[in-house]
Amino acid sequence: MVTSGWQIYNASPIFKAFTFYPAITLGGWLGGALQWHFAAMWLLVANFIVYVGMNVATGRLRERMFPLSIKSIIADGIAAVRGKLGHDDLTRYNAVQKFAYLAVTVDIVVIILSGLVVWKSVQFPLLRALMGGYDNARVVHFLGMSFLVAFFVVHVAMVALVPRSLVLMIKGR
Repeated sequence: MVTSGWQIYNASPIFKAFTFYPAITLGGWLGGALQWHFAAMWLLVANFIVYVGMNVATGRLRERMFPLSIKSIIADGIAAVRGKLGHDDLTRYNAVQKFAYLAVTVDIVVIILSGLVVWKSVQFPLLRALMGGYDNARVVHFLGMSFLVAFFVVHVAMVALVPRSLVLMIKGR
């Protein structure tokens, strides 16, 4: 979705001085990019609904992500920056991980809602108004995507630093 979104963005950039190099975009042209984006959109939404639904239904969301406090986020954040954050039990999330995963979940909701406004602006006038109009919804969608890409890059970097976490992610335990 990201690379087709970049191709769509290039057709009408929000930030005029910034476009994406064509070699990293998908679709070849605006129409092709839109087809890829809309096809992948349904997969993202369906996957997200199942993910959130299963996490709520099984109690995993409450068990893994809470309790969470600003104090614990700051303490674990400082420990992470200093390289002193323990990784003894990879099945338990630290406060920074909890916050990041919750932030990504909220971000995906924002991406979906802003995407609806960009896709079907006339059908969602209240949502469009809440986002400050169509152009602002495009900016929100772009920033949401940027946050998600940044999360992905940091996530991959963290797996590189703690490689045994990859096995846990794949096995799910």
